[in-house]
Amino acid sequence: MAAYRRKLFAVGLSCAASLMSRSSCRSSRRLAVLPTLLRKNWMSLSVTGALCAVPFIQKPENLTHEDLVRRASSLVTDSANTYLSQTTLALFDSFSGYIKAINSLVTIHKRYGASISKLTSAEEDAIWQVILRQRQEVIERRYDCKRFESCWMTAINLSKLAAEAAFNAGADQASVTAQNSLQLTQSQVEHVQQQMLEAERQLKDSKAEDSERLQNALSSAMEDEDIPDAYLRED
Repeated sequence: MAAYRRKLFAVGLSCAASLMSRSSCRSSRRLAVLPTLLRKNWMSLSVTGALCAVPFIQKPENLTHEDLVRRASSLVTDSANTYLSQTTLALFDSFSGYIKAINSLVTIHKRYGASISKLTSAEEDAIWQVILRQRQEVIERRYDCKRFESCWMTAINLSKLAAEAAFNAGADQASVTAQNSLQLTQSQVEHVQQQMLEAERQLKDSKAEDSERLQNALSSAMEDEDIPDAYLRED
């Protein structure tokens, strides 16, 4: 009877050991899978001594690396086209404001010249204050044009690079779309630039910025109100 009990106890120990072994194996497999899952979603890079986690997308089984590069190049052209559109709109608005400011200055100066003999000293001084303020606006608008034109040129160069990248990646449609946007945008900007040059020519012919009275008024205003030098430049 005692021998039977010892045998039964030994069998129980064997079963318990087997269960513990299986549980340990499962836990080990789970622990082994965890780093693999992490590696599938994140890749650790060391940059100048600092560690950062950079996510990346696993390549789907049905797509090649060429397909993924082509898709990425299309996204780049879309972003470049968006940037080009926004900078072009800003440039158009700055050109429009500049041309409008020039036309206003020319008109005011012409009216002043036509009615100078009928004006009292107080009226003449009041008109010249308007001319001074309008000239200041012209200078500020001119600065905006140069600033946004620089941004637009950056967008043009970026779009050219994006179109070339799309072409090299085989994204022909994206490349063609980017090139068409470039050509259309450049044509529109050239048209507005011609209008701006014409307005500047009219301003020069009117001598609204070059009259002796204006220069004297500027000198007097600078002494009385300390006008910044930026407002006294011609360009």
